[in-house]
Amino acid sequence: MRVFVAAGRFTEPASGLPEPAARIREPLAEAAADEAWRRFLTGYVPPSVPEICAAPEPLEPYEAAPFLARLATVDLYWPTHRHLPADVAERAAGRAVALLGPDGSWWTNHDAACGSVNGLTPLMDSLLAGTDGEHFVLALRLADD
Repeated sequence: MRVFVAAGRFTEPASGLPEPAARIREPLAEAAADEAWRRFLTGYVPPSVPEICAAPEPLEPYEAAPFLARLATVDLYWPTHRHLPADVAERAAGRAVALLGPDGSWWTNHDAACGSVNGLTPLMDSLLAGTDGEHFVLALRLADD
């Protein structure tokens, strides 16, 4: 497993990053507990919700689907290696992003302006999280190479 995903509905409508951050912690904990990842994440404890809130950068809604498609397609270490066919990833990403609509809020741990990543794990990782205040979607990609 290289990509951890989650989607759902909040019990209470919320806005901003704190509610999705609590949900982001769940796949981080899932990865840390996964037998295949434990050897890479020895002693790793997922960041707290406030620490998670500090890591992501806002992403424009129109950038969310292409970013999500790249997460599903391109290997984090070897960009020429593909995991999913691009057309399959683009369709799935487009559907996921469309569910939150054009007014959804999106965040990533990538800073496109300078090319850096605010890692949430000791591994190379990529995160995309979005919400419309009622629903959320997120994908966490871990490098395994």
